[in-house]
Amino acid sequence: MKLGIGTYCYMWAIGFKFGERAAVPAHPMTAFGLLARAHELGIHLVQYGPNLPLPQPETPEMAELLAKGRTWNIEFELATRGLETDHLKQQVALSKMMGSKLVRTLPEIDGKPIAAREIPQYLKAILPTLEKEGVKLGLENGKIPARELAWALDQAPSDQIGIVLDMVNSMAVPEGWKDVTTALAPYTICLHHKEFVVKRIWSMMGFTVEGMPAGQGQLDMPWLLDVLDQAGATYNVILEVWPPEQATLQATIDMEDQWVRESIPYLRQFITA
Repeated sequence: MKLGIGTYCYMWAIGFKFGERAAVPAHPMTAFGLLARAHELGIHLVQYGPNLPLPQPETPEMAELLAKGRTWNIEFELATRGLETDHLKQQVALSKMMGSKLVRTLPEIDGKPIAAREIPQYLKAILPTLEKEGVKLGLENGKIPARELAWALDQAPSDQIGIVLDMVNSMAVPEGWKDVTTALAPYTICLHHKEFVVKRIWSMMGFTVEGMPAGQGQLDMPWLLDVLDQAGATYNVILEVWPPEQATLQATIDMEDQWVRESIPYLRQFITA
């Protein structure tokens, strides 16, 4: 088990746009910047997601990124979206070039979530490539009920296919994070650690769900690790943070970075690599 950081650890610093709203810093974090931040923090695993473009393959920039990773002893993982076979084959090829052993994806087609019953056909189509290249594919939970997602994986059983477990994402279904963990623990090949707190609003008529630095919210880390261990899961842990928007973008970016720096010492109690 290794502790890593990913591009969704620094969404505010990287910048994003959803609908009519956008948060774009003057100097967005780059792929090199994330790698350097990992080195500074003593982290030896970086998961690059689709919210931060990588240099093109076979370019001097990509060669430099890979060389820096080797120099700093930092392992790479990839994250993408979609289950289209040709797209996943491209991601597997990129993973091989970068030395990545995992591709995380969201169960979508043409950018839209699909039902659990549609997933097995795509898993069966990409499975020969995964087995040939020795790369694992991890489906992240969040928009499909956990037990339905587990059923989909059971239709294409393989050590090369599993779950990227994110307990907090499934609150949107809605499902309790402990139920999600229990259902998906046997399939877990990567864990996205995202601390959270659920609070009643002032009127007592409703709740808010917000992020917190690791160890300062309502996530029971010892319980989580125990359930995963009892299920025999083998996985790395990628830290993610959900800082609420502050008065300015820079203040939010500063909070994001501070939360990462507060989270790592807490997680190091459980993850030494």
